[in-house]
Amino acid sequence: MLNEGIMTIKPAIKKLDFSSKGKMAVYLNDGRIIYIPIKFFPSIKNLDLKKRTKWYVLNGDMFSFDDCKEVFHIEQVLGKEKDYAYKFS
Repeated sequence: MLNEGIMTIKPAIKKLDFSSKGKMAVYLNDGRIIYIPIKFFPSIKNLDLKKRTKWYVLNGDMFSFDDCKEVFHIEQVLGKEKDYAYKFS
């Protein structure tokens, strides 16, 4: 059986972008770009555009903003936490 696809790659956040109105683009280290409506992230939606540019990545799988108390995890972007929870030894 061939091991095709990205099943063995642990996704890591590379960059965030808010240039599409009402959406957040999450660029992953494996080349994927996930577009998600920011309505699913009220804490981010409440930040003005200038504050959204002040994001930072933590440990590759979390991100936050200078003016936000929340820390967001990659599973919140991908959805279905149990399906995407990566366990590597």
